Amino acid sequence: MTKPTKQSYSFDFKLALVMRFISGEAASDLAAEAGLSSPDLVKTWARVYRRDGADALRPKTKGRPRKPDSPPPTETSELERLRRENERLRAEVAYLGKLRALRAQKQR
Repeated sequence: MTKPTKQSYSFDFKLALVMRFISGEAASDLAAEAGLSSPDLVKTWARVYRRDGADALRPKTKGRPRKPDSPPPTETSELERLRRENERLRAEVAYLGKLRALRAQKQR
């Protein structure tokens, strides 16, 4: 037995139904014609449209929003990658130099 999935509707579809509802057509007639599960969907879309405008009917992005000032983790420039590698190599050289000095000190 498969679970019913949540239906999503396009911006143009929602906007067309809202415009017809605002112009005077009944929500139940529009819902039946469009194959919606409930006329309350049309009423909800109309309320959102009146409150926030047409852009409020656009699909929302899923997930947590990114921080606006941080680049995506995969988009590091080659220059930044080379700087990190250079820093790591300097630390490695410093470590090996100290190790060599300690070994030379033990041999004395």
